[in-house]
Amino acid sequence: MDDFLSNLSSAMATFTFFYSTATFVFIYAMFRDHFPQHLQDDIQKYGRKLVNFAYPYSQITFDEFTGEYMRRSEAFTAIENYLSDKSVVSAKRLKADAVKDGQSLVLSMDYHEEVADEFNGIKVWWSSNRTTPRSLQFSVYPAVDEKRYYKLTFHNRHKQIITESYLASVMNEGKAIEQNNRLRKLYTNNPSKDWNGFNPKWSYVAFEHPASFDTLAMDDNKKQEIINDINKFKMGRDYYQSIGKAWKRGYLLYGPPGTGKSTMIAAMANHLEYDVYDLELTAVKDNTELRRLLIDTSGKSILVIEDIDCSLDLMGDRECKKRKIKEGSDMDPITKKVKKEMEETTDSKVTLSGVLNCVDGLWSSCGGERIIIFTTNYIENLDPALIRRGRMDLLIEMPFCCFEAFKVLAKNYLEINSHRLFKKIGELLGKTNMTPADVAENLIPKFEGENVELRLNRLIEALKATKNGGACRPNQKRKRRNSNLTNKKKK
Repeated sequence: MDDFLSNLSSAMATFTFFYSTATFVFIYAMFRDHFPQHLQDDIQKYGRKLVNFAYPYSQITFDEFTGEYMRRSEAFTAIENYLSDKSVVSAKRLKADAVKDGQSLVLSMDYHEEVADEFNGIKVWWSSNRTTPRSLQFSVYPAVDEKRYYKLTFHNRHKQIITESYLASVMNEGKAIEQNNRLRKLYTNNPSKDWNGFNPKWSYVAFEHPASFDTLAMDDNKKQEIINDINKFKMGRDYYQSIGKAWKRGYLLYGPPGTGKSTMIAAMANHLEYDVYDLELTAVKDNTELRRLLIDTSGKSILVIEDIDCSLDLMGDRECKKRKIKEGSDMDPITKKVKKEMEETTDSKVTLSGVLNCVDGLWSSCGGERIIIFTTNYIENLDPALIRRGRMDLLIEMPFCCFEAFKVLAKNYLEINSHRLFKKIGELLGKTNMTPADVAENLIPKFEGENVELRLNRLIEALKATKNGGACRPNQKRKRRNSNLTNKKKK
């Protein structure tokens, strides 16, 4: 009898549960289909208030895509990185993403999983969520196909601490983890006619240049000055803010071809762990497009314009107007027509003022912690307005190979710190202009088993040949070029 009553009671409880559920579903369907929308909104609003009054917890949602279309939220990325270690310990279901060389993995909690965290004795809960569209859709944009977000839950009495201190700590730690795990990139700008969802403004490859300041062929004292300068810049956020200046710094690298300007840029990027944006000005249509490219660069990056004197005519509007007036009076009608047609067919309309705005104008303050580097073989060809202090903060001459630079190359290529032929090489370097690239070429082995002495002797012969005029020196070319420019100006 007792078993019968027990089974009957259980059956009645089950029936009551299903009946109540069915009744609730029926009532909700009637409410949704037959009640006016404004009445539904009012009932739901006051219903939420009633639930919130009884439920002592608050929630904050962090969507993956916010603001500008197709731009991933920095907060979402930082939270994802922050929770990676905690997920490995607490979560039962994980998902993996490849980073860096594709062999390292970062683990994070799977969708609809929850992990707990603690901050100053306060316990909070993070959950990873995803909503998928109800109907089948075809789109190249993941924000349309699905919505991913993190949800933070905490007690109401801790709201001020969570919003003011905890979230700031999560963001800082998440960004630090991203900096350690991220794949550094070398970007190049795409032509604007190709900009769309498939082809963005910048395309990139992995930045894997092995250059470092240890292997850079340069005088040690000068090298240390540059290292100190970029280190001070990297740590100078508060200082730049206190003096009211955008957190950026400009460097001009100048010197003959083969003196290591590109290698210096790679060494800086590796030392600072920055991305590199290699801006090709000839592919930029106009100043507006140049500004759009600048806005689309990230912080912790180096913006590079190599051989700026060859990229465009950047001698300034003042000189251009004078030259056009003078040339216009001297040219015959046919030459004028040909020159006008050439100017009209020029693709790039970037001007000196547009470049100056990117370097030192209002647009240069878009984003922080950015280094701008120009390189040139002929500094005398640049407009003074482009390289004045405040735009190019430090002018770095990349000279011909000196004895200190040779010793670095000998250590790199020969794995030696001294040799009896070093004295002779030092004497010749003091009397000869040879670039580090030419010195390195003579130190590279030309056949299997070539020893150190043979390579050093080959360098000595090359230095003697250059000294005796066996090869045209780059500085001689520059002197002749400068002489021609001077004579033209005098005429």
